[in-house]
Amino acid sequence: MARKMKTMDGNSAVAHVSYAFTDVAAIYPITPSSVMADLTDKFSAMGTKNLFGREVQVTEMQSEGGASGAVHGSLAAGALTTTYTASQGLLLMIPNMYKMAGELLPGVIHVSARALTSHALSIFGDHSDIYACRQTGYAMLCSNNPQECMDLAAVAHLSAIKGRVPFLHFFDGFRTSHEIQKIEEWDYADLADMLDWDAVEAFRRRALNPEHPVTRGTAQNDDIFFQAREACNKYYDAVPEVVVEYMNKVNEKIGTNYKPFNYYGAEDAEHIIVAMGSVCDCAEEVVDFLNAAGEKVGLLKVHLYRPFVADYLLSELPKTVKTISVLDRTKEPGSIGEPLYLDVLAAINGSDFAGVKVYTGRYGLGSKDTTPADIIAVYRNAESDAPKRRFTIGIVDDVTNLSLPIVENPDTTPKGTHSCKFWGLGADGTVGANKNSIKIIGDNTDMYAQGYFAYDSKKSGGLTVSHLRFGNQPIKSTYYISKADFVACHNPSYVDKYDIVDDLKEGGSFLLNCPWDVDELSERLPGKMKRILATRNINFYTIDGIKIGKEIGLGGRINTVLQSAFFKIADIIPAEKAKELMKAAAKKSYMKKGQAIVDMNYAAIDRGMEDLKKVEIPADWANAADDKASDAVPGEGALVEYVNGILKPVNEYKGNKLPVSAFMDHVDGTAPNGSAAYEKRGIAVDVPEWNSDNCIQCNKCAIVCPHAVIRPVAMTEDELAAAPQGTKSIPMIGLKELKFVMTVSTLDCTGCGACANVCPGKKGEKALTMKSIDSQRAEQAVFDYAVTLDEKQEVADKFKFSTVKGSQFKQPLLEFSGACAGCGETPYAKLVTQLFGDRMFIANATGCSSIWGAS
Repeated sequence: MARKMKTMDGNSAVAHVSYAFTDVAAIYPITPSSVMADLTDKFSAMGTKNLFGREVQVTEMQSEGGASGAVHGSLAAGALTTTYTASQGLLLMIPNMYKMAGELLPGVIHVSARALTSHALSIFGDHSDIYACRQTGYAMLCSNNPQECMDLAAVAHLSAIKGRVPFLHFFDGFRTSHEIQKIEEWDYADLADMLDWDAVEAFRRRALNPEHPVTRGTAQNDDIFFQAREACNKYYDAVPEVVVEYMNKVNEKIGTNYKPFNYYGAEDAEHIIVAMGSVCDCAEEVVDFLNAAGEKVGLLKVHLYRPFVADYLLSELPKTVKTISVLDRTKEPGSIGEPLYLDVLAAINGSDFAGVKVYTGRYGLGSKDTTPADIIAVYRNAESDAPKRRFTIGIVDDVTNLSLPIVENPDTTPKGTHSCKFWGLGADGTVGANKNSIKIIGDNTDMYAQGYFAYDSKKSGGLTVSHLRFGNQPIKSTYYISKADFVACHNPSYVDKYDIVDDLKEGGSFLLNCPWDVDELSERLPGKMKRILATRNINFYTIDGIKIGKEIGLGGRINTVLQSAFFKIADIIPAEKAKELMKAAAKKSYMKKGQAIVDMNYAAIDRGMEDLKKVEIPADWANAADDKASDAVPGEGALVEYVNGILKPVNEYKGNKLPVSAFMDHVDGTAPNGSAAYEKRGIAVDVPEWNSDNCIQCNKCAIVCPHAVIRPVAMTEDELAAAPQGTKSIPMIGLKELKFVMTVSTLDCTGCGACANVCPGKKGEKALTMKSIDSQRAEQAVFDYAVTLDEKQEVADKFKFSTVKGSQFKQPLLEFSGACAGCGETPYAKLVTQLFGDRMFIANATGCSSIWGAS
């Protein structure tokens, strides 16, 4: 059967398939599963019909507990019901999961597997939530990539309906869930052809119904509970064969080879890895690379995790195997071993493989990147004379010394794969543009395409790094790009903060969004960056996307300009063809907003290719000296140690290199307060300039600022005399002996403009206008000086702290947060700390407040 190729992520693949088998979706969205629920809702609103000829009834509940309760009730009433969740959301469903499994109700939960909060919240992926549910009685099926999400989601629904056991179908959150790939899409007619319609009818007949009432959910005493609990065994014994039956039906239709366990590698392999999830694709790439060099290694991929059938596992193992290294994406403190390892041990116990040595490794917690070098380290450990029986990969553990060293780091991607890396600012449109680029190439060429997007934990305004790959062979590289053919930096402030070009290959291309000519580049770029550009023969381009965006009316949304420049430089498809496809995509995306918006984007596409400038790299850049002085914060104490030891490496995008020992003083998850003041991100394009002649000293600008970066200060004549040169002041209304100064921390500002918008000014002239950050950098020194001054008692007596004006002379104890630019929530939280912060304890539920507060 030929299927349509479409470019989509894992969440979208699951939503497409699950919709077909669903009567009711009871949802409570949680990151990173929200896309599945959102698409299901959209499909229903569009009138899409499921296999039963109806739109799915979608109901959003008020908690995950409510969602799972609704799923239970809906299934009991005879409606095939689905939900989508992750992490703590899944754990809140566990009580109802026991009930649904015990009552043999064929529901399906699709889970974008995510870390559970322990010492700290993590919104990123691992398998700790999945493993916490293995005792509920749910069958558990794992997908390793977006294509498997599409195919095994169908197996989960089909098997649940026929086998009467509910299924939990899972895949890696923020990796598979959000990774965009070019995959084959199921036609609903083929799904209907595989469905056991008699089983659907039998399920509906078992529903609670006043025409044939039963009591469900009785109480049983010690005399009969055990026996009744064992009565379900035959259904669980039958589930694996049901799964195999549907895997075979899928295989027959689309030519795949799905099994409960799939072996990949040398037939005579001596060292194999057992794993499940997205790491399997990376491991396959490494297996190909090592075996091509004459080695004998393999990989056993787990698809059906529950019920765990030893015979299926044993039948796939090569007879030549000497060692098995089991990789678990979770940590269970105090356990003798993680879950998959214990299952594998139990499976080989008493078998022909009982003498095989089995090692256990942890990897990938909280979406920690797992690279080919890490996988090679696992094989090298297994081959060594003194292997570690318990180990970790992807980190440096210098405390308990469990980590495996990286000894080889080859480029294992297939020849002809284009690897492209984009450094962007959250909400600047970079990620959206890159998703469009993948779809343009994936849907309009024969090439394979992959996109993965790494975010920091800030809200909009944080760092985003997009990893795009294109090639003529399927792409299995489920890890960050560290060997790039093309790198783009969309925010010029990043050149001083991150090692932007370190990953560029010899002869690669670099695009920098900036307004600088070659002389300014020589002055602005760090010595290390200039040296790399020159010595690796990099093709260096610049474009002033900010200027173009303002000229054509798009403001800061410069993503289309830079996307167009990328297509011109990368030459993955001909530039004119790319321009045509980009304009078609822009028309489709923006037509509802009017022709004017479409025309702006057309202009952005044209200018992106026309205004691109090739930089002739000066010869002396090859000898540029490192000019970055130590930026360590001077001083002593826990805060300074935290800033220098953890905060600065994390903010330089080097947190991956921090060893375990760096966190021994923070093992319980605590951190000292006030560290955000040391970040000074400098991410704004425009920041406020204070025009003192127009100021009425109302302090409205300060109270609305989401990040506490604009603050009024009262100075004495002596304090003003000691202030940095150029400090502007005006006499303070009501206190003529003092001077009023409005200070701005330009490097902490996010450029939202809320202050300028609210400013009443005088006679129609604002006291605040937004100007380029470069023109306002001197104001940072004024702010830094002002915050060292004591608050004035006479100011507190004159302007009561319970007023708008008076409150803003108080020190805000929530400052420089990780909130989105223009956030409407943090000004209130900031104000509370100004009023009562010296006697407050704060407890919060997870959500935005955790992220803008803790990050």
